[in-house]
Amino acid sequence: MKNLLDKASIIRLKEQGLSNRGVARELGIDKKTVNKYWNEYKDNLKELNETTDIAKISEIQENITSAPKYNSENRIRRKVTPEFLKALEKILEEEEKKIKTLGTNKQALTKQQIYELLKKQSFPLSYSTVVLEMKRIKSSGKECFIRQDYDFGDRLEYDFGEVKLVINGIVKRYYIAVLSSPATNFRWCYLYDNCKKDVFLVSHVRFFEMIGGVWKEIVYDNMRNVVSKFIGKNEKELNEDLVKMSLYYGFDINVTNAFSGNEKGYVEGSVKYLRNKIFAENYKFSSEEATIEYMESQLMKLNENSKIEEEKKILEPTKPPLELGEIRKSFVNKYSFVQIENNFYSVPE
Repeated sequence: MKNLLDKASIIRLKEQGLSNRGVARELGIDKKTVNKYWNEYKDNLKELNETTDIAKISEIQENITSAPKYNSENRIRRKVTPEFLKALEKILEEEEKKIKTLGTNKQALTKQQIYELLKKQSFPLSYSTVVLEMKRIKSSGKECFIRQDYDFGDRLEYDFGEVKLVINGIVKRYYIAVLSSPATNFRWCYLYDNCKKDVFLVSHVRFFEMIGGVWKEIVYDNMRNVVSKFIGKNEKELNEDLVKMSLYYGFDINVTNAFSGNEKGYVEGSVKYLRNKIFAENYKFSSEEATIEYMESQLMKLNENSKIEEEKKILEPTKPPLELGEIRKSFVNKYSFVQIENNFYSVPE
């Protein structure tokens, strides 16, 4: 096991019906590891469904979303190197030459054969890594755009948009967290004064609780709340808190390619649509409460013709709201203050 994302991958593949052996082969890990984390997940879900104790629910949520713990002192570090990529590209180039020479034929190397060839060259990478890199290389050619249709419950798209409003005579900048379902033409948003990680996460929890269900996949762009770090040209390290949330609620994370807004074009259009329909004519309000009340009333009208009620019937049932609070240990300074991020709080002596 490597990290929390691997644990999430095991659970997603098992929920799709793969056997322990199939998951182990797909991810290049031991079958016992698959069995361990899948059984732990099932036990935690059973406990979650049987308890109403808030403290116990928080404990179970922590168990579900915690990263794998294992001893890696004797583990050999394995990674994709430039030498490996060069060797793989050379094999694929030879395969292209073979096709040009022989035409369509049944003598093409299988993925397993390519993996074996690379193993002979002493590259210590798993079968799944080799397959992923082959897919990446082959898909790096010229793009074409195809209109997508989705089944109910398959896809939810997420994005942030910016709006400027006049609140009690003062111009303020706000952000709308927009969640859209392409299959049902349903759009919803929440208004916040920033777009930080805590806002990003709580908007998901509020939405799932309101809808009462969860989609199979949520699509994001490369915002900092989703991608913690870019590794090389194409690899991305996902935000750990988002991975925890996906693991708990049971949805897949789909991150679009950089500068490819077309890959989540529905929500891109939804941000503009909602901003225009709700705040183009009315942008002056007496208070934030009045703004939110007006926004929610407009959202209800805009979604009257959506098919969200039909989609709700086939969504995966939601779980108790995920606890998003963070426990920190802080020290009181000589002025009797505790600092939390950029804020200082006084503490009685």
